[in-house]
Formats: sequence, C-alpha cells, structure tokens
Amino acid sequence: MNIEQYKLNEYNQSALKDHQRKFDFIAADIKSIEAILQKLINFQVAIPSWALGTGGTRFARFAGGGEPRSLEEKIEDIGLLHALNKSSGAISLHIPWDIPENAAHIKTLAAQHGLKFDAMNSNTFQDQPGQQHSYKFGSMQHVNKAIRKQAVEHNIEVIKYGVELGSKSLTVWLSDGSCFPGQLNFRKAFQNTLESLQEVYAALPGDWKIFVEYKAFEPNFYSTTVGDWGQSFLYANKLGNKAYTLVDLGHHLPNANIEQIVALLLMEGKLGGFHFNDSKYGDDDLTVGSIKPYQLFLIFNELVEGMDAKGMNHATGLGWMIDASHNVKDPLEDLLQSVEAIMITYAQALLVDRNKLNEAQNNNDVVTAQEILQQAFRTDVRALVAEARLRSGGALNPLAVYRSEKVRDNLIKERGSKTVATGL
Repeated sequence: MNIEQYKLNEYNQSALKDHQRKFDFIAADIKSIEAILQKLINFQVAIPSWALGTGGTRFARFAGGGEPRSLEEKIEDIGLLHALNKSSGAISLHIPWDIPENAAHIKTLAAQHGLKFDAMNSNTFQDQPGQQHSYKFGSMQHVNKAIRKQAVEHNIEVIKYGVELGSKSLTVWLSDGSCFPGQLNFRKAFQNTLESLQEVYAALPGDWKIFVEYKAFEPNFYSTTVGDWGQSFLYANKLGNKAYTLVDLGHHLPNANIEQIVALLLMEGKLGGFHFNDSKYGDDDLTVGSIKPYQLFLIFNELVEGMDAKGMNHATGLGWMIDASHNVKDPLEDLLQSVEAIMITYAQALLVDRNKLNEAQNNNDVVTAQEILQQAFRTDVRALVAEARLRSGGALNPLAVYRSEKVRDNLIKERGSKTVATGL
C-alpha cells in the first residue's frame, strides 16, 4: 500500500499552524537549530525484515492480519514507514527467511521506495527444512566439526546475498551456549566459535564489517558463548580490524550500565552496530523508549559525545537498527513509535551543552552536570523532530496519518486476515 504525497501534504497542512507555533517556541532557545535539523534529517534507522510480522513467545504466537507474505511485500511495508517518517531508509534482511530470488529486482524495488540494504543477518539458531545437521546443541561452538562447518558455510552464503544487494556488513548472533552446568566446556566452546568466526571473517569482502552480537541468556539459560560485551569485544579483537561488537539494548542483565559499555567500545574503536529496543525484567523486544527513556537518553548522550570525539559521522559511523518482536501491537505502528522515540532521544542528546558539561566534570560539580543532562532530557523536542520530517517530505504525525488512512485494514483486504510473515 502507498500513501500519495498529496495526501501527506493535506494532513500536514491541516496541522501546520499548531506545529509552527510549537516549533517556533523551541527554536527560539536553540542556537544551532539548522545544524541540528540537518543531523536529524540525515539520521536513518534500519528496519529489520522480521519485525514486520507479529512475533511470539515460547508459549504462543497470535498472528495479525495483512502480514507481508514475501520479501517484496516487506520492502513495500518499510517503504510505507519511510514515506511517513523519512527516517527508515534502510532494511536489514534475515537469511534464510528472506532470500532474494532475483537480487536485481529486489534492489530496484528497494530503490523505488528510497531504501538501502543494511546489515545482513545469518540464522544458525534454528533448523531449516532439509538441513543436514541440527543446531540443537549449538552451531559455531558445536563439538562436531561438520556442524560448525555447516554454520560457517551458511554465513558465507549470507555474505554473497549481501554483496548482490549492496550491503556492507554481516551481523552474527549465536544462540550457542548451555542450559545446565557441565553441558559443555567453556574454553573449548569459545575456541570452536572463534575458529568458526575466523573462517567467516576470511570470506568478508575488503569493504565489509562483521558485527558480533552478544546476549546474556535465552534460549540457553546457564551460559551463552557470546554472553556479554567483554566476550564480543574479545572475539572482535582477535578477528581483526573489520570486526566489531554489536550492542543490543535488551541483551543485558538488569541494571547494566549500557551507557558506560558503549562509551568504552567507542573509545576502543570497536563499537560497530546498535540494535534498539526496550525491556523490563529481561531480554528485549519492547518498543524503544517505552520502559526506560532516561536510560536511552544517557546511552545516546555517550554515543553523541563519543562519536564527536572521534570525528565520526552520526548518520553513517555506526549501524543503526531496530530489533524487536511485536506480540500485541500492530507491528507497523510499533515501528513508527520506536523510530519516533529514537529520533526524539537523538535530538535531546544533540541539545546537551558539551562545553558546560565538560567544565562541570572538570570541577567535580556533580549537581551542575546532572542538571545539564536532565535539562536536555526534559526538553520537549517533538516539534524539532517533526520539522525535520516536514522538510524531508514526511508526515508531521506519522502515526495519525497511518491510522487515518486505515493502513492495516487495507493491508488485510489486500493480503488476507490469516497471513503469516515469512520466517515467523
């Protein structure tokens, strides 16, 4: 489904007066307003192909209607999101769920929607039909060399698909680990995994990156072979200068200081990718910023400060992507909410007075440092983000337009009420 530009213009026109009043109010207090707006316009968040369908838990999956039945329909859905918010200009594919049968056709379709291909994602956490060996007890860590070889070959296959589509990076997330003490030898599991990753690394094109993602638990509940940022950092260092750690916000134990983690990884030049989501008790998959918005701001504060310190481009220096699964929401609405939360938080981080903050830190003025951060966090920047969208040709209020146009109802009419997104 497409929403014509004239429709967006009509919606924007009806809301323009109220928007202008709010924008003028906040703009009056921002010295570098044009520079900040341009950074917001440039910033793009990749949408994962698997987030377009209704997810599930270990207990059930309640499929929604109108889910995309093919890679082409997934691209169309992300194109719709990008038309509304102008900040979703990339798609991240999951193989083998989204194998492009005709890469040239897929690239053309994506370009028509203003989309590029972000990181490619491999899958060795589940068995596929016709697969020779099972990953029940791991993939790259497995005691059986034939199974490790199968996992390596799959990742190399994913790289080949990515080259055809113009992607420049591979994300490797491994569910490998153990559920019970004594189930595996930690050192041997690490060494097997490293050797497997080294084979994949050797197959990377010269201009590619590999992101090693970590996760504290789930589906294994005693140990994970890439269980935290230190283990991922260790792999990345041993692999070489094209290997980086990928941080997923939900892949930490409760109360982890994620902002400190990203600061140190940036300092070492080993932060490569970022997965946005939120969580309450453990694991991820909740809408970005829905549970811990101040933590998200503190993380963005370190990202902006750290990238500026290294002279990195905010829009292109790291891989930005949402990673979520939607159980009770319309996935497209959830993604609109998540992108909005990311853009708002990024804008707030851009408002931090770095000079005053540095001065307060150098003077051990704890109160002033706290006030500077909280002043930026408490600033309502929604009009700022909306202005960036407006200048890019998007909607002042993407979610309102989505609902007014009855997008989900139209997708159900077009695709059916019992469709299941590929891979889910």
